[in-house]
Amino acid sequence: MQSTIRDAIEDNIMWPVRKIIPILPGDYSDLELKPVGILEVKLVQARDLTNKDIIGKSDPYAVLYVRPLPDKTKKSKTINNELNPIWNEHYEFVIEDATTQHLVVRIYDDEGVQASELIGCAEVLLRDLEPGKVKDVWLNLVKDLEIQRDTKYRGQVHLELLYCPFGMENGFTNPFSSNFSMTSLEKVIKSGANGIDAIENEKAVTQKKKEVIIRGVLSVTVISAEDLPIVDLMGKADPYVVLTMKKSEAKHKTRVVNDSLNPVWNQTFDFVVEDGLHDMLILEVWDHDTFGKDYMGRCILTLTRVILEGEYKDTLQVEGAKSGKLNLHLKWMPQPILRDSGSEF
Repeated sequence: MQSTIRDAIEDNIMWPVRKIIPILPGDYSDLELKPVGILEVKLVQARDLTNKDIIGKSDPYAVLYVRPLPDKTKKSKTINNELNPIWNEHYEFVIEDATTQHLVVRIYDDEGVQASELIGCAEVLLRDLEPGKVKDVWLNLVKDLEIQRDTKYRGQVHLELLYCPFGMENGFTNPFSSNFSMTSLEKVIKSGANGIDAIENEKAVTQKKKEVIIRGVLSVTVISAEDLPIVDLMGKADPYVVLTMKKSEAKHKTRVVNDSLNPVWNQTFDFVVEDGLHDMLILEVWDHDTFGKDYMGRCILTLTRVILEGEYKDTLQVEGAKSGKLNLHLKWMPQPILRDSGSEF
């Protein structure tokens, strides 16, 4: 009950509320706040979360909202016994004022029948987002967004954000929509106007998005690694990389490079991807030993950027390791399909 009252009060005093008081008779609807765009959010993962359990590890889930109301709040699935959860879930929020509103993310530990315990929270101001451009961010979790006196490290959450204003047409491609057939969201965007249809057709838009599938072939070249941590007693390592697509679980593996902390592979692998906007690539670095293998760290990539840009090179920090970077080259060859009454394009 306290939470419900707090959220209702917060929504009324923090969310931009405009009250129109007519002095003369007439139509003042143009002065009322209306939807101005859609915020697309991909909750990718979190890392180094504070463990709230005495036995085992926390069971984290995320709650996201722009307005703190029950019907406007999104909740992720729970990842059991994990301090580095991977969600890869996509949400959308209707925006009424991009200059003042913000996205809030709260990470909780699921305690079953007991009340969930807050691990940490973070926020993103919408005015910091460039319309039509995907922003990839890691946010530090804090205990409280208002009073930030506690400097304890609570972990980080990884988001992809895209703000799509209504009426933005020229030079703008929405990576969460089809580029070969107009979806409900694109029709709202292209119609410009006031965007009132965004609320009325929100469920239809969400359903239509689920029907859009972007297929293609992802080509990944594992070029090299730099400054990998020492694993062997002799001060070296015998590293190799395992590449996995999360949804299909398709795997490839590089060759082992002996006695090197700066290995060069230059090996290319192709993956057939059935649902590019909702899949991700996981690269795990391992040290090969005669009697087994030692885990060194990993890198996680969504496919949004390669779908948008078609091809790029990047250097990624190896997560979970004291040091290390992976140098990659990625290329996307699209084969788009729209599931609509059995038709394919």
